[in-house]
Amino acid sequence: MEFVELAVNGTLMRGLELNGNMYLVGAKFVREAYTEPNYCLWSIADRHPAMQRVTTGGHTIAVEIWSVPVAGIATLLLLEPPGLCMGKVRLSTGEEVLGVLGEALLCEGQKDITVWGGWRAYIANCLPESGKEVA
Repeated sequence: MEFVELAVNGTLMRGLELNGNMYLVGAKFVREAYTEPNYCLWSIADRHPAMQRVTTGGHTIAVEIWSVPVAGIATLLLLEPPGLCMGKVRLSTGEEVLGVLGEALLCEGQKDITVWGGWRAYIANCLPESGKEVA
């Protein structure tokens, strides 16, 4: 296995601040997708999101699927903001792929933005300068 599919839900997405990290490791955009309806999304100080799988109160979350060289996964993780990690994410199609998730401690006390269904929708509607790239 030389490549693995990775679901991203925040600043690694196309056109956002850390998207360059995807190209740095040789990743290629595959498609847009949604998680199964068992995820919550938090805004971490309005700088980036963090997603977690939950048993209640979840929603589908918009993600992008990227094909990432296996050798680049560690580099991507090390370049992510503190408290973000990788784990398995279940998509609405039933597929299970690697994805960027948030540690529980990171999400404590942060703004729950699950109702927006994704980071792009949240920044477009809730951040005063939504046209700017978000860190």
